[in-house]
Amino acid sequence: MDCIIIGGGIAGLQAAIQLGRYKHSIMVIDSNQGRSTICKGYQNILGWPDGVSGEELRKLGKIHAEKYGVEFLNGVVISLRKEKDHFLIQTSSNQTFQARTVFLATGLVDHLPKLENLLPCLGKSIYVCPDCDGYEVSDKKTIVLGSGNTGASMAATLTYWTNDVTFINHTKEQPDSEKVKELEGLNIEIINETLTRILLDDKGNFAGVELENGKTISGEKGFTGFSGNKINAELAEQVGVNLNDSRHIIVNPRTKETSVDGIWAGGDLTAHSEQVTISMGDGSQAAIWIHKRLLKQKREA
Repeated sequence: MDCIIIGGGIAGLQAAIQLGRYKHSIMVIDSNQGRSTICKGYQNILGWPDGVSGEELRKLGKIHAEKYGVEFLNGVVISLRKEKDHFLIQTSSNQTFQARTVFLATGLVDHLPKLENLLPCLGKSIYVCPDCDGYEVSDKKTIVLGSGNTGASMAATLTYWTNDVTFINHTKEQPDSEKVKELEGLNIEIINETLTRILLDDKGNFAGVELENGKTISGEKGFTGFSGNKINAELAEQVGVNLNDSRHIIVNPRTKETSVDGIWAGGDLTAHSEQVTISMGDGSQAAIWIHKRLLKQKREA
């Protein structure tokens, strides 16, 4: 293979489309467990004024890439090793592949509690990113499901759009005193109780929460605010790619190539604002420079 893309989310699919149009031999290996698989609605993407689900975007992206001959494999990569002039990729089912170049797009996993009815609401009436979806809570009674400083910060951030915010401190981890004072100044109530489930209306949308003490609190919209998202950087570490202190991959800002020649990275695996549109840009940008490298290699062969 000219390039193997590890991760079939938004960055990986956009890279696959671009590289397929260069007529390179491309394979995408995807475990179908990425962040975009759980989002029911992206509302801030050009061309989708009524929103689009992650599932739909991924489905169309795969169709688009296959149009250019890109291969797809459902699997989990467990080993990435650099040889003299290629990379060896091994999956959990003991399949082994060689590639001249690699694009890492393994993303991250959101730290979310296991609550009844949470996942069906994500991207519809419960959100994780204020830059993406803060607009959706405009003038709505909003409940932040969170923990400690992260949840408190999210609650404060949302007052840009609504003045009716309640923070449920699910883990009862005490926010810093400065955060508490900030929320008090913004008239945000902090409730230190464990959540037991999400309440739904008759259309399946968020309607509030039930607490462990039996109390229910009604709301129109929900937001999560938990720390501890997991960066899927294990393969990068295996092959010696440089990471920053938060375990995001460090890339050349112009080319998206990592510290290891022949390996590029993009999307939520790298440090940016975790936007779908930026992931698309990362995929395209990396693909252009991967093409330049492959073209040089083939001309020198």
